[in-house]
Amino acid sequence: MVAGTICSYPKLTPVPFHEDELWNGYPEETNAPYGIAKKAVLAGAQAYRQQYGTNAVFLLPVNLYGPGDNFDLETSHVIPALIRKMVDAQKHGQTVVELWGDGSPTREFLYVDDCVEAFVLAERSYDGPEPVNLGTGAEISIAELAGLIGEATGYEGEIRWDTSKPNGQPRRALDTTRAEKLFGFRASVPLREGLSRTVEWYLSHDAV
Repeated sequence: MVAGTICSYPKLTPVPFHEDELWNGYPEETNAPYGIAKKAVLAGAQAYRQQYGTNAVFLLPVNLYGPGDNFDLETSHVIPALIRKMVDAQKHGQTVVELWGDGSPTREFLYVDDCVEAFVLAERSYDGPEPVNLGTGAEISIAELAGLIGEATGYEGEIRWDTSKPNGQPRRALDTTRAEKLFGFRASVPLREGLSRTVEWYLSHDAV
């Protein structure tokens, strides 16, 4: 069982991303080295399956989040970074949170428990060479996401966009029909509920 990455998809993949598009272009530049490395793993896994009969299954989770995430502002991904920034702003009486880009890019997020369930289902029921997307199929802009996290954390200050910073890939949203068809996976945790659980975990653990 191998965890791939949606960073492997071409920068301008038609939305929703279907697994057949994986090799149809170069990844978004800031993610390309990571994405290409994962595609090399896929090629190797498929070759070992063909030559030696290895049961190598390659899954492509969308952006993950949830309790226990990495909240370090230097290395974290967007959801834990926004949670920490907004919680910290409230702690220190700050009325402005600055975020990268312009808020227009879209992303899709999968709650960690749903991802675990998908891997378990695939391990039990899937033995094939084709990569499989794991996600919710729900697309949201970074600006909308920031609003939801503001609600979840109670932050009511200004969100200021630093447009001198890169936006990254313009859109990300997956076609998730293959996972449901091949091993019966469908995500069950709505984003708003998952964010609430994640914020609650962060506050209860006094993460820094």
